[in-house]
Amino acid sequence: MKQYDCVIIGAGVAGMTSAIYCKRAGISVLLLEKGVPGGQINKTSTIENYPGFKQIDGPTLAMNMIDQIQSLEIPYQYGNVTSIEIQGEDKIIHTDMGDIQAKRIIVASGRKPRELGLPNEKALVGGGVSYCAYCDGMLYKDQDVAIVGGGNSALEEALYLANICKNVYLIHRREEYRADQILVDKIKKYDNIKPCLNQEVIEILEQNNKVCGVRLKDQSVLNVTGIFIYVGQIPETSFIENLLTLDQGYIVTNEHLETEIPGIYACGDVLKKELYQISTAIGEGALAGTNVVKSLK
Repeated sequence: MKQYDCVIIGAGVAGMTSAIYCKRAGISVLLLEKGVPGGQINKTSTIENYPGFKQIDGPTLAMNMIDQIQSLEIPYQYGNVTSIEIQGEDKIIHTDMGDIQAKRIIVASGRKPRELGLPNEKALVGGGVSYCAYCDGMLYKDQDVAIVGGGNSALEEALYLANICKNVYLIHRREEYRADQILVDKIKKYDNIKPCLNQEVIEILEQNNKVCGVRLKDQSVLNVTGIFIYVGQIPETSFIENLLTLDQGYIVTNEHLETEIPGIYACGDVLKKELYQISTAIGEGALAGTNVVKSLK
């Protein structure tokens, strides 16, 4: 079983930042990730609120960070964490690829998209249902699509799809969007972005295992070939829910980003906090990494 001073669960922006701080301080560190390095920013088409970049796409920012990880020769390993076991001052991380021992753990597992919960939603993923416009948008070039949601992510991806698709129906259950005003103003400039306010999707229509439309709560039907869902995020904490006291699935820490279990820290979108942004995740990653180093030295 391999042993490290610190194992970081999750290679999103928070996890990679923690890894950089740990490595530069001279402790042995491992980045553990079950998906694509970079996390959620890989699904973001345009970032305009990260200092230093007037505009950058998510995958490019992720690749810049990954290049830095590689240049520092920080070990990176695939693994889906199933549980964590406490053995004295050490922690045993159980994954589908074997066990890993660590003196300290930083949980930076982030969040995953929330589903609408409709009966055929999961079955139609890849057949018209998507949670990433930047990933799948080109599949619907010159077609009519729908976006469900009213926050920043929904409006950002509506703007992205408006340059690819024929019409983009922006479905939101409230009278007003919950996004930044600059985004609300931008979507008004696109004739092919069609707001559908005070509406909800109650049924995804399908034909031959493909999306062919959506039915709204007023029983009207939009004939779309794709539906992109942006109705929130759920923290990825199932592997640690029997070990920590969670708040609606989120991890609670002290001001040093340490959990109730000594030696286990958390940072990024998995935290219970007010603001979920790249800038806050990076700051938390730096703080978690620094405090891990202090605790070891």
